[in-house]
Amino acid sequence: MLKRLKNIGPGALIAAAFIGPGTVTACTLAGANYGYTLLWALLFATIATIILQEMSARLGLVTQQGLGETLRIMLNQSIWKWPLFALIMVALYLGNAAYEAGNLSGAALGIDALTDNSQSFYRISVILISLLAGTLLWRGSYKQIERILLILVALMALAFIATFISVGPNLSALFKGLTTPKIPDGSLLTVIALIGTTVVPYNLFLHASAVKAKWSSVNDLNHARADTATAIGLGGLITILIASTAAASIFGSGLNISGAGDMATQLEPLFGSFSKTMLGVGFFAAGLSSSITAPLATAYAMTEILGVKGGTSSRTFKLIALSVIFSGVILALTGIKPISIILAAQFANGLLLPVIAIFLLVVMNHKKQLGQYTNKWLGNTLGIIVVMVTAGLGIRLIMSATGML
Repeated sequence: MLKRLKNIGPGALIAAAFIGPGTVTACTLAGANYGYTLLWALLFATIATIILQEMSARLGLVTQQGLGETLRIMLNQSIWKWPLFALIMVALYLGNAAYEAGNLSGAALGIDALTDNSQSFYRISVILISLLAGTLLWRGSYKQIERILLILVALMALAFIATFISVGPNLSALFKGLTTPKIPDGSLLTVIALIGTTVVPYNLFLHASAVKAKWSSVNDLNHARADTATAIGLGGLITILIASTAAASIFGSGLNISGAGDMATQLEPLFGSFSKTMLGVGFFAAGLSSSITAPLATAYAMTEILGVKGGTSSRTFKLIALSVIFSGVILALTGIKPISIILAAQFANGLLLPVIAIFLLVVMNHKKQLGQYTNKWLGNTLGIIVVMVTAGLGIRLIMSATGML
């Protein structure tokens, strides 16, 4: 047991990256608006995340390369090289810019919940948080506060777990929600957002790079797999508990969720007046930690694809990361409601996921790179199912929006 805990590493980083303010918001809205009905989407998303992140971890460990670097090597002689690179980089950059806006908005909402201040203070908070994230990334000192942020996010997660036990949810309805896929009228965007907030496309790039930094031998493959399954499994359980807590405490009450203070309502059965502070601190920590990992992963992906040398210390790496933060600030300050920005970012992730997952599947079947560690039939089958389900949901939403359905 101690040996397994010692090897927990990159998986915990990935779990912390997807348990951001977007996750809490999307899960709370799902539970508050649809009760336990959409829990199946979170269960699917957790399993899908484990499947895809295991591939990413295996790639990083076996090849000692990131996903972007492997794609560059594979496509080096192809006439489709630059069109495909452009597709990946533009999609990833735009998706992460939207995600960054959600992270900054979430962290600012956390401060807002603590201070009960005005919209102008929210804007100042977004700018200050972006400056802090940018400074930490430029100086490479983000690792110094990473553990503190992880602890704060973990405390918020524990608060939801404790409240879940306290409110006594309807276990029969919960089990039915987990095992019976249903998409009530008007819930399709929420379903895609729930998947997009858990199976985060940029994490596929981040995980491979993090694994190769921690382990250097294929003998550690079992450690990497245990790390992935344990950390992401726990993260997925937390998302299910957040949605279930909201279903038990808010669904049917008529409460309209418009801010972090409203979301804190679900913690009141256990924490009373302290619930707003609890959620505010957790939101700020989750938003700040995710506002660092999103630009970091974008910079990893783009520099690996372009073959930029110097890693995280190169000026190009840092400028790409800062540009993602800047783009996120612009989106966060548009005047759109913060919760709308956060939900839209998760939705964008859900649409981007099939594209990145297809490229990952192609890479994982490349024998020249992975040898005996390429995907077997089961891995490919599960990966294809994930792509088909996520792509199908996206197509259905587009057809519905255009009046074709």
